[in-house]
Order: sequence, then structure tokens, then C-alpha cells
Amino acid sequence: MKSDAQIRSDVQAELDWDPAVKAGDIGVIVKDGVVTLTGHVGNFAEKHAAERAARRVAGVKALAIETAVKLPGMLERSDGDIAAAAEHSLEWNVLVPDGKVRPIVENGWITLTGEVEWAYQSQSAASTVRNLMGVVGVTNLIKVTPRLSAVDVEKRIHDALVRQADNDTRRVHIRVDGSSVALTGKVHSWAERNAIQLAAWSAPGVSSVSNQLLVEG
Repeated sequence: MKSDAQIRSDVQAELDWDPAVKAGDIGVIVKDGVVTLTGHVGNFAEKHAAERAARRVAGVKALAIETAVKLPGMLERSDGDIAAAAEHSLEWNVLVPDGKVRPIVENGWITLTGEVEWAYQSQSAASTVRNLMGVVGVTNLIKVTPRLSAVDVEKRIHDALVRQADNDTRRVHIRVDGSSVALTGKVHSWAERNAIQLAAWSAPGVSSVSNQLLVEG
């Protein structure tokens, strides 16, 4: 099992390694395997990249994000400009159904609403607006319309995990309630935890995934 000091060192190294992150502006605090990122970043895309970098490190049990987005004056945009850019970006994204997603902007924070048939469409919409200049945060409230029964969704997720030989399905429990999926059990690494969550999100009709999988140290 890694010590907190080793996890902190590995997280800092991962941040340094990621070209999308300016690691010098981000602080790392670790206690009992729980990592807290502090400091500030220049845009929301960098904040998201820092979060993903920390999650890649083995031994990280949980992650708290306390980094703030501080935009340089030259990068500040009005809410109207950001809203227009978001609308155009969504229109140009072939993975987002036309007219199904609506952006609302307040103080640089984008809230996405609407309804789509697949989770990947919702995630693609969020990814599209996340990297726009002037954005300080994104809230994704897009609803995913259920298309299959709970039994069908559970079976599809289980089958996907079986196809991925690296996942030990005996240790993972899947509970489906309507369009919501809850994952419980134990996994060997954060990477395996993320892979199982991705498999659950890939099932048609899934609108939310509660990932309660525990990472064994």
C-alpha cells in the first residue's frame, strides 16, 4: 500500500507530465489516500485535465477539487459571447442531436439542459463547451431518455464487463433503478474503477451512474 507521501509525489509527477496542466499553480494534499487539489488554473479545461491526471494515479481512493478558475483579463468573455459560442459548438458537434441541448450561461458558468437518447451524447455536449474560452465551470443537466428495461440495461453492462478480461465481474455488483445505475463492490485500481463506470455509462438509456466501487490499496 502506498503512503500518503508517495501518492502525493506520484500525483505531482502526473500533473507535471500532463501537457494540459500547469502543475506549478496546483497544490496537492493527501490524507489517508484522499487527494485534495488546491490553487488556481487559467481555464476550466485545465481544471478538468488536472482532475483526470490525479485520478490516473494508483492508490488514490477519493479526490476533492478545490482549485479555482482565474481567467486572465484578455480571456474574459461576456455571458452573451460564451452562450453564442456554446450554441455554435453544439451545432457543429455531430455527436449532439440538433436542437436537443440548450446552454444557459451565468457569470461564465454554463448549464446544459435538454434531453437525448444516449449518455455519450450528453457527455459529448459537456466536453464540447468545457474547452470554450471564458468558461469557468459546466453543469450538465441533460436528461437521458430510458429506452430499455432495467433488466436489459443490467445484462448489457454485465456482458460488457465480461468482454473486458481485465475486470473481475464477480466482485462488482450492478443495481439498476429505472435509468439510474449503482455500482458497488471492490476493484484493484482506479483505472479498473473508471473502466467499469465507462461500461455502465455506455449502456443505452442510462442517465446517471453512482460509482460506489472501493479501490483496494
